[in-house]
Amino acid sequence: MECEKIGSQADGFQKRGHSWFCTTGLPSDVVIGVGNTMFHLHKFPLISRSGKLSTLVDESSEDDDGVCHIDLLDIPGGTDAFELAAKFCYGVKIELTAANLVALRCAAEYLEMTEEFGEGNLIAKTDNFFNHVVLRSWKDSIRALKSCEALMPEAEHLQIVKKCVDSIAIKACTDPSLFGWPILNHHGSMQSPGGSVLWNGINTGARPRNSRSDWWYEDASVLNLPLYEKLISAMVAKGLRPEIIAGALMYYAKRTLPGLNRRQDGVESGNLGAIVPFASTPSESDQRILLEAIESLLPLQKGVTPTKFLFGLLRLAKILNASLDCKNSLERRIGVQLEQATLDDLLLPNYSYTVETLYDMDTVQRILDHFLMLDQRPGPSSSSIQSFEEGPLMGSPSLSPIMIVAKLIDAYVAEVAPDGNLKPTKFQSLAESLPEYSRLLDDGLYRAIDIYLKAHPWLSETERERLCRIMDCQKLSIEACTHAAQNERLPLRVVVQVLFFEQLQLRTAIAGCFLVADNVDSTRPTRSSLVNEGAQGAHSTLRGDSWGHVVHENQILKVDMDRMVSRVNELEKECTNMREKIEKLGKGKITFSSLAKVSSKFGCKIKPQICNSH
Repeated sequence: MECEKIGSQADGFQKRGHSWFCTTGLPSDVVIGVGNTMFHLHKFPLISRSGKLSTLVDESSEDDDGVCHIDLLDIPGGTDAFELAAKFCYGVKIELTAANLVALRCAAEYLEMTEEFGEGNLIAKTDNFFNHVVLRSWKDSIRALKSCEALMPEAEHLQIVKKCVDSIAIKACTDPSLFGWPILNHHGSMQSPGGSVLWNGINTGARPRNSRSDWWYEDASVLNLPLYEKLISAMVAKGLRPEIIAGALMYYAKRTLPGLNRRQDGVESGNLGAIVPFASTPSESDQRILLEAIESLLPLQKGVTPTKFLFGLLRLAKILNASLDCKNSLERRIGVQLEQATLDDLLLPNYSYTVETLYDMDTVQRILDHFLMLDQRPGPSSSSIQSFEEGPLMGSPSLSPIMIVAKLIDAYVAEVAPDGNLKPTKFQSLAESLPEYSRLLDDGLYRAIDIYLKAHPWLSETERERLCRIMDCQKLSIEACTHAAQNERLPLRVVVQVLFFEQLQLRTAIAGCFLVADNVDSTRPTRSSLVNEGAQGAHSTLRGDSWGHVVHENQILKVDMDRMVSRVNELEKECTNMREKIEKLGKGKITFSSLAKVSSKFGCKIKPQICNSH
C-alpha cells in the first residue's frame, strides 16, 4: 500500500486516558472535545490552518483560566481524523494512506483547511495524494472506496466516491488480463518488479491471472451494497461484457447471501474462487434488500446468467418473502431460457403452510407461460420444429427449445405425480400447456399419467378418461403401446384406442416390409443381365456377393414378418376378448371386422395416411 509522509517535526502528542496533550511545554489555551476524547491544544497553530476553528475560537468565551472550550461533535472521521488534522497543524509528521485518506480529506473540508490559511494546506495535500497515488493503484482505489462507507454523504459530495468508482471501473474494463493482451512495463518485462500490472503507466496493483475475467471479483466484493451498485453501474456504462457483470454479481451474491450458499454450495462456482465465510450472518431484511438489488443489476440478455443461479435466487426470494416485482422478474428471466433448466431446478418446494402440495407447481406454470409467450412470437424463435442453431442444449443440437422444454415438463409432472394432494385439474393443466407439435412421442406424458393414476387409485372413471385425453395414442411408441395395452389402471376406452392404433402401426410396418421385399426381388440380378456385363470374373463376383447379400436380407425380413404376424394374431385375440366383455356390459355386439366403427364410438382418431397405407 502506497503512503506519503507530510510534516517535519517529531510527534509531540501524548495520550492520557481519554485526553490528548501537546508536549510543547506551553500550557494549552483551547480544549476541543471530539466524542469522548478531549484535545488540550493551543490556539495559534489551529487558527493559522483552519478557518472553522478560527471562527469557533472567536465566538467562544474563555473560562477563568483563559481556556476556550469547543465541541466538534459532527466532524467526519471522528477522533482519529481530528488527531491527524491537529498534528498537521503543528507540523508533526503524519502518514497518508489509502485507508485514512478519505477521512482526513473530509475532516479537512469540515475544518476549512484551504490555501487561504496557508500554502500547502491539508486539503491540497490530500487531494494531491489521492489523484496521483491512490487513483493510480487498483488496491488503493478499492481501499479508499471501502473507507467511504462510514463517511457518506461527505465523501460523495466531494466526488471521492465517483472518482474511485470510475478508476476501478476503467481498470476492470481495460486491464490486459481480460483480453490476453501482452503485459509489458516500461522496461519491456512482463510485469513490474513488485509483480503488479502496469497499464498506461498506471500501477493497477493487480497481478496477471492467466487472462481470467474474474480476477477482480473478490476485491470488489468487500464493498457494501450502495457502493457495489455504483461500481457495477459504472462498469455497465463503460461497456463491460454482460457475462462478466453476471459473474461478478453471482460472486457477490454467494458472499453476502448465506441462504444461497446452502442451496448451491459447490455448484456453478466455476473459477470464481473460494467464497469467504461470513463474519456475521445478515438479518433477513438485509438479505432481502441485497437479493432485490442483485436481481435488478443482473443483465437482461438471455443465457448470460446461469439458469441454476436464477432458480437459487427465486428459492431464496420465496423464503425471504421478497417483493412481488422481484419474484416476477426472476420468473420471467427463467422463462426466457427455460430450455437450459434441469429437472432438479424445477423442483421448487412449497414454503407456504396454506398450500397442500409438496412442490410449487404454480410457479412452474407461470415460468412455462413466460416461455410459451416468447415461443409464440414471430421470428427466429418461432414455435415450428426446427434445429436450434444457437448451439447444443442438453446434448441434442437438433432439438428446438420447445421440444426440450416439453421433455423437461413431462419429466417434471412425472416427478410430482405421486403427491397425494395434487389435484387432477392442476396436473392436467400443466401437462397440456404445451402445444401438440412440441412432442414427437407422448411416451413421457403416458409415463406421468400412469404414475399419477397409480398414486391416486380413488379417481373415478370419468376423471381417468379426462386425464388420458391429454395424450395422443397415435404418438405412443410400440413399447409404450404394449405396456398400455396391459395396463389395468387405464380406462377401457383408452385401452381400445391403444390396441387399435398399435395394430395399425404393426400392419403398416408389415406392409412396409412387403414393399421392401418386392423392391429387392425386382432388383435381383438375372443370369442374362450378368452375362451381358461381359467378363466371366465379374459374373462370378456378382453372383457370389450381391446375390448372397440379397438372400440374407430376405431371410431376416421373413423372420421379422413372422414375428409381426404372430403379434397381430395375439392382438386380434385380445380384441375378441374385449369384444366379449363389451357385449356383457350391454354396449352392443362388435365384430373384429367392424373395429373401425367401434373405434369411432370410443373416440379413436384415425389419420387418413395410416389407413391408406394399410
